[in-house]
Amino acid sequence: MVLENEIVFIVDLLAIFAIYLIVNLSLNMEFGYTGIPNFGKVLAVGAGAFVAASIPGRIFANMAGIEGDYIENNLAIVSEINIWLVDNTGIGFVVFFLTLGIAAVVGGGLGLLTSFPAIRLRGDYLAISLLAFGESIRIIGNNFTPLVGGTLGVQVPDPLSFLPGELRFPIATIGLILIAIVVYVFCEKMIRSPLGRMLRAVRDNEVAAESLGKNTTQIRIKIIMVSAALAAIAGALYAFYVGGTIAFAYDRASWTFWPFLMILIGGLANNKGVIIGTLLFVTLRKFIIFFKDSFQEYVPFDVVWLDFLLLGIILLAVLLYRPQGIFIEKPTPTIDINGKSSGLKKIFNFFFK
Repeated sequence: MVLENEIVFIVDLLAIFAIYLIVNLSLNMEFGYTGIPNFGKVLAVGAGAFVAASIPGRIFANMAGIEGDYIENNLAIVSEINIWLVDNTGIGFVVFFLTLGIAAVVGGGLGLLTSFPAIRLRGDYLAISLLAFGESIRIIGNNFTPLVGGTLGVQVPDPLSFLPGELRFPIATIGLILIAIVVYVFCEKMIRSPLGRMLRAVRDNEVAAESLGKNTTQIRIKIIMVSAALAAIAGALYAFYVGGTIAFAYDRASWTFWPFLMILIGGLANNKGVIIGTLLFVTLRKFIIFFKDSFQEYVPFDVVWLDFLLLGIILLAVLLYRPQGIFIEKPTPTIDINGKSSGLKKIFNFFFK
């Protein structure tokens, strides 16, 4: 039993690590490399989760001929869908990846919407505006019931319902890690291209970048869009992993401030630092949550606040004694975009032209 609990602990830790890694890589692209203080990161993450909670279930119900109001009869409908998916595994995976694509498009669209303040605002004013945008997703989710069930939330169909119960989460975790690796490689390729140098130029001296003929406004808008699309994919993956979505779970602490803390611990503008910072943070928080009941008699407050208190102390310590993070930003070698990878060349042309 102890060994089984340890396996469950590790599997869940790796799954949450993979999801946060995708969010943090997208945030590092915005804040670390481009200097955009996106305090509304929860907007894209929540939007992706809401897409996963509202679209695939309705598609499956329509295909399986299941009738009834999807929100009011959510538990019964999702249970029938999961039974239907056992015999329709291929369709389940097709809709799963279609949902990720839709989440990316919705996230990119919201990124475009929220990027308009980036045209005129800078620094604190931009951060406050993006923070206000981020708060809107939870308010909409709580009050617009047809979207994700309001304050009650909804269940999400499980594309892995054909697996035995003991294999579902390990297989899901492996899939999440593979997707996180793909996102990491994508971000590394982008940063090691001429685009990476341009992003640093926009961050360090926008006037100098404009004097060299770079359209810094368009660059900032496109980076926000790409980063929002990645964060929305992470939100959809989280909804599929936990099997449900409820609006108040997407708060600014969990999906905006914690990601900022992780990339600050690892080191800004360093994707390897993002991996280390994310792993340290997720591991430490899981241990605090797992063992905090043991500390109840030693602390003069409810242990439910212990993880927030300790992680806040860690943030202060990092800012005071290691503001550059564990890994300091270093020059990165540039890849040859005129070589074998035509796909990357198209991506770079999208930014340059």
